[in-house]
Amino acid sequence: MRALVYHGAGKKDWESVADPEPVDPTDAVIRVDAVTICGTDLHILGGDVPEVPDGLVLGHEAVGTVVATGRSVGTVRPGDTVVVVGAGPIGLAAVTTARLFSPSAVIVVDPAEPRRRAAERLGAVAIDPAADDPVEVVRAKTGGLGADAALEAVGIPETFELCTALVRPGGRVANIGVHGRPATLHLETLWIRNVTITTGLVDTRTTPTLLRLLAAGQLDVSSLVTHRFRMADFLEAYDVFAEPGRTGALKVLVTAG
Repeated sequence: MRALVYHGAGKKDWESVADPEPVDPTDAVIRVDAVTICGTDLHILGGDVPEVPDGLVLGHEAVGTVVATGRSVGTVRPGDTVVVVGAGPIGLAAVTTARLFSPSAVIVVDPAEPRRRAAERLGAVAIDPAADDPVEVVRAKTGGLGADAALEAVGIPETFELCTALVRPGGRVANIGVHGRPATLHLETLWIRNVTITTGLVDTRTTPTLLRLLAAGQLDVSSLVTHRFRMADFLEAYDVFAEPGRTGALKVLVTAG
């Protein structure tokens, strides 16, 4: 079988290896499939879904995450000023789905120039936090109040805390990023501002909604695929995806052909 084999820090290769076998009683061999058939994980595509292979590959992973954590809790409302912190695939999917609810403006904060350009192509205003203070820019655009909705799409303490600083009194913060470290909740400043904070992960209950939006042509996530590779070039694909700042990679599509 073919496998990506690690040989220490910074060393890896795409090699032919023997089929894995357990050695110790605590060992386990796990196979990861692209599609899982369990409960509500499998959804049959109807004939009315347009042929958008890239969109279908990316749909549940990227847009579905935002549909689950944004749409279901009513984070974005018509006329809102929306700020998305983080312009990776999830952040860009947040831009796409936020626009379904007719916000007056969508602003994106990201330090990477290629990702800011991708956000602008989706109709957002992009801020480079290294050049401009996002809080000052957002307040200047909102009469000093702040954003109606701030969507955190990175998953680190700094971006979560930035969202709580960007939101206006009575506003909403939706945490979409997956956090691996504690983040400080500044109640000393938030308690009097009547801010609502929501969290959540994607669940398959939103998949039918996602497919209806794709079928209606209201979601185009194909632009999130920036690089395409065949399975034989998997090692190169991995390197491209591992360095998005250099390569501009958002989503890397690997096909068997």
